[in-house]
Amino acid sequence: MGIIGLLLLSVGLAMDAFSVAVCKGLSMKKLNVRSGLIIALFFGVFQGLMPLAGYFLGSRFSGYIDSVSHWVAFILLGIIGGKMIWEAFHDEENDTETEYKLALGELTVLSVATSIDALAVGIVFAAEKVNIILSVIMIAVITFAISFSGVVIGNKFGSRFEKKAEIAGGAILVLIGLKMLLEGFGII
Repeated sequence: MGIIGLLLLSVGLAMDAFSVAVCKGLSMKKLNVRSGLIIALFFGVFQGLMPLAGYFLGSRFSGYIDSVSHWVAFILLGIIGGKMIWEAFHDEENDTETEYKLALGELTVLSVATSIDALAVGIVFAAEKVNIILSVIMIAVITFAISFSGVVIGNKFGSRFEKKAEIAGGAILVLIGLKMLLEGFGII
């Protein structure tokens, strides 16, 4: 795989992380650059490490991973998206809260859910004898940059629409999970 192919693959892998980063930005009343960088770092690191894990697992376990990855992503994103929607309607503290609180546990779950497809890419990398170090670095850096831009974009949009934006963000997470589930079944 050439550099252009790897670049396009990296951008493609980063799109789920971008969507979730937009949702995280939506939930910030004011842009918190430190939190945005941490969010981008989580997505970048997980998106980079998953192909590495897939590379070392090789095709030996690909059948097991492929058969459940869409369910895992659907459940994780559905729970977190549903929680965002629930909190938009039921969290009275959000109206007075001015500082964004970064939940590292939730961020870890989101990072895993959005990078599961990168695990399968790592398996392909092993079969094609791709330069794994260059691939991992490129995927991680591109995902980091795209995710940070997603947080900024989400914040600019979310600061104008607050609760509606949080509901939309939760719905987006649920829909991404549903899309991954349908892809897993070969429907789309």
